[in-house]
Amino acid sequence: MLALGITILVAALAITLVVIVALDPGPTPSDVAIAYEEAWDRLDFVTLWTLSGTELRDDRTRADFLRAKGEAYAGRSTLAELANQVEVDDELVGSELAVVHTRLQLRDGASVRNQVELAFRDGAWKVIGYRLEGEPPAGSPN
Repeated sequence: MLALGITILVAALAITLVVIVALDPGPTPSDVAIAYEEAWDRLDFVTLWTLSGTELRDDRTRADFLRAKGEAYAGRSTLAELANQVEVDDELVGSELAVVHTRLQLRDGASVRNQVELAFRDGAWKVIGYRLEGEPPAGSPN
């Protein structure tokens, strides 16, 4: 009788776990945009590859992409770790496309605003476009 009770309990827990995982929507477009910005700040090309859609992979295999990015940024460590914080200014999310405006607060006190475009593919948001917007002129609306 005890064995039957334990079996039922384990089965119920397993079913509950499957339901929770199935209902989890995963990272939001804002989550992905922040992770993408942080990966660029670390020059973490493995994460960039994972978060990028085919549009940003330059028609390269993963190995070719990582090699090319590594070679392009070799000896340029001054381009890494520039941001103190990455924030989301705003986001517009549809069922298959999203646009997230991020703001990087840089260590030197400057602020940079970027536009991250995403598409929902194969159950996850992928970055398909990235545009540096810079900072709007003083006195202009954001």
